[in-house]
Amino acid sequence: MQKSIQEIAKEKILVLDGAMGTMIQRHTLEEADFRGERFKNHTSLVKGNNDLLCLTRPDIIEDIHFQYFEAGADIVETNTFNAQLISLADYDMSELAYEINVEAVHCAAKARERYYAKYGRDKQKFIAGAIGPTNKTASLSPDVNDPGFRGITFDELVIAYKEQAAGLLEGGVDAFLVETIFDTLNAKAAFFAIQELMDEKNVQLPIMASGTITDASGRTLSGQTASAFNISLSHVPLLSIGFNCALGASQLKPYVQILSDESPCLVSAYPNAGLPNAMGHYDQSPEEMAELIKEYLERSVVNIVGGCCGTTPDHIKAIANVAKTYSPRIALASTTLA
Repeated sequence: MQKSIQEIAKEKILVLDGAMGTMIQRHTLEEADFRGERFKNHTSLVKGNNDLLCLTRPDIIEDIHFQYFEAGADIVETNTFNAQLISLADYDMSELAYEINVEAVHCAAKARERYYAKYGRDKQKFIAGAIGPTNKTASLSPDVNDPGFRGITFDELVIAYKEQAAGLLEGGVDAFLVETIFDTLNAKAAFFAIQELMDEKNVQLPIMASGTITDASGRTLSGQTASAFNISLSHVPLLSIGFNCALGASQLKPYVQILSDESPCLVSAYPNAGLPNAMGHYDQSPEEMAELIKEYLERSVVNIVGGCCGTTPDHIKAIANVAKTYSPRIALASTTLA
């Protein structure tokens, strides 16, 4: 009998997958790989448009998802971090947003079926639709000489996010994950779009939120503390709230603790594999990262753990092996922020 994510989260710590970009980089793809046959005459350069690979190299994306499932991930994120019309405009491909999201879910679903065919269906696997922050911010001016200027409006963000969410829903996701939130106003537009879409379609899927603390100040790029971030999203019926990216597990720990102390929903953490070295690479080994994640588990502050930049299936396997020996955090009955 199939269980919901919510039911399973009461029984165990859920494991999220690791970095998609890190795994794609291992393939050392060139411009022609991103273009494929379909876009060989496209007028703009497209190398680096990782989401496009869902259309041109779905075999690579499917295999990455499969590797994470095989490593022990309960949830994989679709390869759609920038798959909305705002970010895709950089490659003159905004019109592909809906299609990329649909096909991204199909890549993950094929990987899941491949896993089930090999290992059976005893361990349920889920697909979360990854929704990134876009490359624009609704709260901050991109022009230091004009602090009142904004490069995007709330309504424009809603339009872009709603199209993306519609593609993910059509593809068949199990949950929506609004992640790497550096501007909470952008995230509010995403949540508004998702809820409006689900109301129109008369469906309800879990919604997950994950912010990013950008530096040692303990704040998001738009200036919020962990506590303020939590309060700002308290109106959204979230399955989980957490942090990812920018920091390693050691640096992220105090901010995840705040969410655990104050949030009534599940708490997630998927940090980077440490901090980048001088060359921008991540050197933290799977064993080192798992040992740091173990501190989260010993303190019972998380329900969902995984990895962001620099993490691989080896990192997720090490984390999953540690996580299975601990019980999940018990979510607060009601918020302590009132």
